Amino acid sequence: MMEGRRISAANPRPCSGRRILAAKKRGRSDGFLNSVKKLQRREICSKPDRSFSITNAQERFRNMRLMEEYDTHDPKGPCSVALPFLTKRTKVIEIVSAQDIIFALAHSGVCAAFSRVTNHRICFLNASPDEVILSLFYNKNNDSVITVSVYASDNFSSLKCRSTRIEYIRRGNPDAGFALFESESLKWPGFVEFDDVNGKVLTYSAQDSIYKVFDLKNYTMLYSISDKDVQEIKISPGIMLLILNRSSSYVPLKILSIEDGTILKDFHHLLHRNKKVDFIEQFNEKLLVKQENENLQILDVRHTGIREVSRTEFLTPSAFIFLYENQLFLTFRNRTVAVWNFRGELVTSFEDHLLWRPDCNTNNTYITSDQDLIISYCKAESDDQWMEGNAGSINISNILTGKCLAKINATNGSPKDEECCSSTGSSKQSCSLMKSTVAEALEDITALFYDEDRNEIYTGNRHGLVHVWSN
Repeated sequence: MMEGRRISAANPRPCSGRRILAAKKRGRSDGFLNSVKKLQRREICSKPDRSFSITNAQERFRNMRLMEEYDTHDPKGPCSVALPFLTKRTKVIEIVSAQDIIFALAHSGVCAAFSRVTNHRICFLNASPDEVILSLFYNKNNDSVITVSVYASDNFSSLKCRSTRIEYIRRGNPDAGFALFESESLKWPGFVEFDDVNGKVLTYSAQDSIYKVFDLKNYTMLYSISDKDVQEIKISPGIMLLILNRSSSYVPLKILSIEDGTILKDFHHLLHRNKKVDFIEQFNEKLLVKQENENLQILDVRHTGIREVSRTEFLTPSAFIFLYENQLFLTFRNRTVAVWNFRGELVTSFEDHLLWRPDCNTNNTYITSDQDLIISYCKAESDDQWMEGNAGSINISNILTGKCLAKINATNGSPKDEECCSSTGSSKQSCSLMKSTVAEALEDITALFYDEDRNEIYTGNRHGLVHVWSN
């Protein structure tokens, strides 16, 4: 089976895109979960006064409570005749929201759509009995959901993409979509990457070593890159960085226009001999290069200036999130999050934002589109832990100050009887179907999403359940 992956812990990527990589062998590894997503929207908005913004955020998340529970599991599976592993209850690995629909993808490959209007499951997105969905992407350009799947009939060897309009899913017709990129052979180590910042799709066909760039609005091919020396491509607003096979003392780099593939700069970056490269990342005109046991180098590719940050101050993170609007970047390492600028200075360390998982699984983290708030599944404070056993908390913190603005935990997240049924117009019967307590809903959260339009937080857990937190 294919292994879905957007970012591996050993190879952090900027969050402008989401990459799904074909795999050599059957079975999913947890590298699939180390995905940097959440910056799916990059609308530029006027920034309010910071003190007002903080107060507004505190009010926005005040009294967030557990309101609904959905179940991705169906013992019969998503279709009448399904693969055996599709009928098993597995953890939620990805949540996406579009308008009034919540999409939840389970580790088994089953993807369910739920209505926030009726609070019932609308349908499964698996359109055939042997389809295993690896990832999904909401394309706001044409109000559709793209699923990336593999099939038993193909021996799980090739990635297949399908676009389905939200209106069809709302009607319960997930099979009304159409196939994408059918001309591409996306077998290992091929991949498809969705770049919402630039409105592009990048595919790699390993069979003929060709990269292709498509328009995310209408899926027309814009241009191709055929170069067997290309080792990796990194996407940044307006540009692409091509990293070519390194020599012993330097790595060849090319910067291309994302719009038409024109080469904007072609240069070599000197390396320390016989030391592996931890990462090379592109952020606008800044290039971040780190080798094993060496200082971090921050290059300005326009002016060829280099700034170094001591290896003792900047330790290699397991993931990055670039904040394009604020000209900052987040690093994730050993449960901690930090904010840096491109002078190599630590801008923020968080006062109460210790991540639940040591692997820095960014599926449990959401960055708002204004890039001012970070929402994560965190370890509960020691003062709270004795109350509710193994439950964590959902912490909302300001990125620029590091202050914790709000928190949902086992002691404050319980719904009031009248709130449970009045917030979404649901009936008493639907409210009584919620089986989990707040403490149980806060145990072992495996996916988190914040719907900014509805002001609701959605979490999924290891039991395949999805919970709605709202005020």
